[in-house]
Amino acid sequence: MKMSIRELQRHHVISKVTIESVDLSLYIAHAVVGEKTYLVADVDGGVLKTRNLLAMKEQLAGLNIKELTLQQRSAYDEMVGQSSPPVDNALEVSLSAELYPTPRWLQ
Repeated sequence: MKMSIRELQRHHVISKVTIESVDLSLYIAHAVVGEKTYLVADVDGGVLKTRNLLAMKEQLAGLNIKELTLQQRSAYDEMVGQSSPPVDNALEVSLSAELYPTPRWLQ
C-alpha cells in the first residue's frame, strides 16, 4: 500500500521511516504508521523517488518521525551464485538528525 506525504503529515507520530537505497542513486521510502508499513508516495500518488539521500531527507522534513534509517542490500550473494539458503543481507543504519545533522552549507 502507498501513503502520500500529505497523508503522512496528518499522523501525529510516524514510528519509523526507512529510506531504501534501490540503486546507486535512487532512493525510495517506507513509513511505519501504527502496525502497517506503507510505501511513501508523492503528491501525485506515484512512488516518491529521489536521486540523493539529502533530497529524500528534505522531502520527509515536515514529518514527525521517531526513527529514520537508511537500508541497503548487497547484490554480492547473487553475483557469486549463493542462492540458498535465502537470507536477508540488508544493512540498516540510523539517520537521526542528532547523529547526522544536515551540513551547515545546506541550511
